Amino acid sequence: MLRYQDHVFSLVLRMLTHREAAEDVTQEAFVSAWRHIDTFRGGSFRSWLFTIAANRARDELRKGVRRPTTSLDAARDDPDRADIDPPEPGPSPEGVAEQGEVRAAIEVALATLPPDWREVIVMSDIHGMDYAEIAAATGVALGTVKSRLSRARSRLREVILESRELSEVAQRLSDRR
Repeated sequence: MLRYQDHVFSLVLRMLTHREAAEDVTQEAFVSAWRHIDTFRGGSFRSWLFTIAANRARDELRKGVRRPTTSLDAARDDPDRADIDPPEPGPSPEGVAEQGEVRAAIEVALATLPPDWREVIVMSDIHGMDYAEIAAATGVALGTVKSRLSRARSRLREVILESRELSEVAQRLSDRR
């Protein structure tokens, strides 16, 4: 549990976009994995665990429970969101602030994606899973994973380009080079 808890929580949080629901679903996923450890047939334990967590998160999404959304400003200023993925050690205070702005804007952009797209992009681009692992974890065909990932990345690109905050930060970063 200690080895995977942060990764599972991160996946579930990004799928659900609501901290309390993600905490509950993460706990449920670990309890379910513990109860059904005898069904693990070898291979990638991480993929097996992510499958359980993603299924629990999808179940939560299917319940149709609408969670309150957070404005971009509120997400950026929320100290609880800033510690989900701590910044790399050593950057300047300005760099830390920019990282927080970018992280919050990307989280908001991720929340605009349909749940199945968000799921594959989080597994791939945040957790580094390969296409086969994602296909196994989500239970969809490899081609579907690739298609969803392509569409999700394209949509994220559009959202990021439309975001004033991200555009400004990107401009500042390119000016430094």
